[in-house]
Amino acid sequence: MSRCSVVMLNSTVDLFGTNIRRSYTPPSERKKFYQNVNISQGEGGFEISLDRRKLKTPQGKLFVVPSEALAIAVATEWDSQQDTIKLFSMHLTTLCNTALDNPTHRSKEQLIRAAVKFLETDTICYRMEEPQSLVELQKNEWDPMLHWAEERFNVSIGASTSIMGPKIPEETKDTFMKHLASYNMWALLGIEFVITQLKSFILAMGLIDRHITVEKAVLLSRLEEEFQIQYWGNVEWAHDYELQELRARTAAGTLFLHFCSESSTIRHKLLQN
Repeated sequence: MSRCSVVMLNSTVDLFGTNIRRSYTPPSERKKFYQNVNISQGEGGFEISLDRRKLKTPQGKLFVVPSEALAIAVATEWDSQQDTIKLFSMHLTTLCNTALDNPTHRSKEQLIRAAVKFLETDTICYRMEEPQSLVELQKNEWDPMLHWAEERFNVSIGASTSIMGPKIPEETKDTFMKHLASYNMWALLGIEFVITQLKSFILAMGLIDRHITVEKAVLLSRLEEEFQIQYWGNVEWAHDYELQELRARTAAGTLFLHFCSESSTIRHKLLQN
């Protein structure tokens, strides 16, 4: 797995339930070695060049993406770097590297099954029994999303206060698996990334369907944490940094999956100096 991929997955649990929490180590930075970033169309898609050097993946493959919109977004990440290259902040580049190199050798079916399995531990399906103020908050904020998903996909999901969570009907899982099967591998990686950030399959579906915004999805995913902060306080800088990082990662994943699942041609020469 590349350094970029490790940072992307740091301090979380992957969709196969493997605990990959690690102690934090400051990511390394590399001195910026280029001046201009350009995109060009090749036989397999859109390529990115740093000056005259074509960008490659950690495994040495040509960095080529399926849509011009995605190429422009990735090129913007590289162009926005200042004196040093902060790979840990370049989420779109990391997702593209993962799609091209597929370091864990997963198939489309494995990605789909892993995503749907997350329903069993979905954040908004787990409810508290006390305090009453939190119970009401979860009901008022999470129930509308739950009801939307059930109506949108004609499925039954439900919520539970049990540590075991709700029992998801097999018919519901089958419906979502068929729905995800309509997406390509690149888009599925974006969906996986968003689910992992929000710890919620349902919130990810809301983003994919453009039913909610990134800001709303992040707020709903952190509902209990924000409630606790109101009572106990927080380390302000740490809270703000974590919140902004979660928004950035969720926004990047959402853009990635939309760019990879839609046909988009943008006739625009980017970053020519």
